Amino acid sequence: MASWSSIAALFGLLAAASWGTGDFCGGLATKRSPGYSVVTATEFVGAFLLIALALITGEAWPDGRSIWFSIAAGLAGLLGLGSLYQGLAVGRMGVIAPLSALIGAVIPVAVGLFTAGWPDRMTLIGFAVALLAVWLLAGTGDFRPTRRDLILAGLAGIGFGFYYVLVAYAGEGGLYWTLTIARFAAGIAFLLFLLATRRPLLPKRSAWGLVGVSGMADVGGNIFYLLATQFGRMDVAAVLSSLFPGMTVLLARVFLDERLTRLQIVGVAAALIAVTLIAG
Repeated sequence: MASWSSIAALFGLLAAASWGTGDFCGGLATKRSPGYSVVTATEFVGAFLLIALALITGEAWPDGRSIWFSIAAGLAGLLGLGSLYQGLAVGRMGVIAPLSALIGAVIPVAVGLFTAGWPDRMTLIGFAVALLAVWLLAGTGDFRPTRRDLILAGLAGIGFGFYYVLVAYAGEGGLYWTLTIARFAAGIAFLLFLLATRRPLLPKRSAWGLVGVSGMADVGGNIFYLLATQFGRMDVAAVLSSLFPGMTVLLARVFLDERLTRLQIVGVAAALIAVTLIAG
């Protein structure tokens, strides 16, 4: 029978696969429609899907503590996405993407060490290898950051890292409703931003199919991540889930015929080693 840690690792990897698929589809959608409108639509598509799942399963409404953690998680995710999109628009993708992913993975590890104690030695080594894999998978090897790159990547990473932590605490009070609240918090905030800046509210018609797939994949990633935190340590779930750039680059290789760089190939190998060490 599989151990709880192995089950948690499996859910963490499924979260990475789902989030990577969502990012791939969302990235394609932004080639057809403004990025911020794609993000907002994706948030609401995911929210309505989660409402349907909550009603079908008859899940109870979460308590006040979980609701506040959900709202905080949604706003943290908003900070992460907003900073990432701004960074990708004005900075170097090869710096912004890997640095934000790396910081986002380190924060839950730090929180996990403080709240749950030190994991075993092999898991710690796996963490280090996984963080290296995240950098290699998401980056291009061109690391010449400007001050603006570092600030935006730092804000994005902080947002993502605290999202991992806060949504895990929110998930103690339920699954679907807590994620719904988090997504509505982020979606409404994004919508207000679009209204204030007079940006397009809805994606173009040609992008809606990709938006729908991206929203569903993102929901799947969130559900698998929370399941991983419930079967194992939050830091293990977060680190494995952070390997999502691997799925994105693999899908780009299959569907867009984009070649993996040497560093990305090394990153795939490092990710496999890390999974073996962590799931141990």
